[in-house]
Amino acid sequence: MANGQWYPAEWPDRIRALADGTLAPAMPRRAATVMLLKDGPAGTVVHMLRRRASMAFAGGAYAYPGGGVDPRDDEHQIHWAGPTRAWWAARLGVDETTAQAIVCAAVRETYEEAGVLLAGPTAESVVGDTTGAEWEADRAALVARELSFAEFLERRGLVLRSDLLGAWTRWITPEFEPRRYDTWFFVAALPEGQRTRNASTEADRTVWIRPEDAADGYDKGELLMMPPTIATLRQLTAYGTAAAALAAAPGRDLTPVLAQARLVDGEIVLSWPGHDEFTKHIPTGGASA
Repeated sequence: MANGQWYPAEWPDRIRALADGTLAPAMPRRAATVMLLKDGPAGTVVHMLRRRASMAFAGGAYAYPGGGVDPRDDEHQIHWAGPTRAWWAARLGVDETTAQAIVCAAVRETYEEAGVLLAGPTAESVVGDTTGAEWEADRAALVARELSFAEFLERRGLVLRSDLLGAWTRWITPEFEPRRYDTWFFVAALPEGQRTRNASTEADRTVWIRPEDAADGYDKGELLMMPPTIATLRQLTAYGTAAAALAAAPGRDLTPVLAQARLVDGEIVLSWPGHDEFTKHIPTGGASA
């Protein structure tokens, strides 16, 4: 492969099955992922993890902390700081309860997979070190879904800091994929006093890396990534600080990006609207270019 674009070998067959009506698209599950940023000596760096090669979805690919929405977090009235639920609903294009659950998913997954918690005892604060035994027990309960994030916040008397997040983009997994996600990407700055760690059972490596360097690794075929990951990395290169990226987030277009597969002159053309670099031409015989 010329670059590090994640491209499963079974895609051509699944695309053809979708085109001829023998494959029914799976319903995408709502999800959230967070590009955690901090300012380094050479510019902004982003926290990334490498998914274990054994993972059924995107094994070996570099990604950001993220995961599915927990429906238990939509109705529970948690302590909330920052823009209102109504504001978030308008920004994300969903109703208020769904908006709360999506924001909760973003904050929860950042805590579960990176050990960073965007919440505090007041609307103006964040917690400090979260590596103690009691914190780890709660984090493990969240991962096992024995505890909802809303329950976790309530039990610890914490306020969710929605003002520390910026909605960046939205991607929907292609219709021919068996595991589909409707994912909102957020940006956030690493809170002062907290530090990341590889807390995820799904990752075998974590790094802080400049978006430019990660994109260069992808271009050289050294770092494997899914299209949304490399697309967002390229977008982040325009911002010299974490604060600048967060300031730009409210003006970002959240129109969903969904891959399209069509038959043109005897070959399947797979494309992502607005992202020409990911276009694939797949001969009907099965090889890809």
